[in-house]
Amino acid sequence: MNIIFLGPPGVGKGTIAGMLCKKHGIPHISTGDIFRENIKNGTELGNQAKQYMDKGELVPDEVVNGMVADRLKDPDCAKGFVFDGFPRTMPQAEALARITKIDHVIDLTAPKEVIMSRLGSRRTCRKCGAIFNVLTMPPKVEGMCDKCGGELYVRDDEKPDVISARLKVYEEQTSPLTDYYEKQGLLKKVDATKIPEEIFQEVLSIVE
Repeated sequence: MNIIFLGPPGVGKGTIAGMLCKKHGIPHISTGDIFRENIKNGTELGNQAKQYMDKGELVPDEVVNGMVADRLKDPDCAKGFVFDGFPRTMPQAEALARITKIDHVIDLTAPKEVIMSRLGSRRTCRKCGAIFNVLTMPPKVEGMCDKCGGELYVRDDEKPDVISARLKVYEEQTSPLTDYYEKQGLLKKVDATKIPEEIFQEVLSIVE
């Protein structure tokens, strides 16, 4: 079961992909997580990626494709995987097609104003990386992580001007993928404005 989740930043790809992976025991592969881990550890790749991410731009394809090819060689991918946020461009999609086959592509959709509200109300813990939402999942104590007591902050890529830039980049570079996968008969659109449990049930009905 090799699955791709498409959709703009903040649409909930990570949440639904995580639920699906837990149910089926397959890895949840997020390039965003890989980048953040590299940034946190101060690696050369992380520093390169941060320059692009902070401006709301995409990390170059050749960097991402190499990391993905290596990741898919890991034993935990033998039974399948879920991609969250990859591929983002046509060259990435074409590179992925040379590496492995894809069974389903789920396109999560939501209006821009919903996404702006979701991302703008996110808070991330500086210590453990836990994510909260001041509207839908607030911390018990304002500004403090429930899990480790660390300080909560707004990430640079979740400030309003950068969110707008990220959505514009998504529209220009990633939305052509919907046509690409639709022509292959792999694409299914899912309304992501509903509660996560309802979205998850709809996705399950598609992939099972």
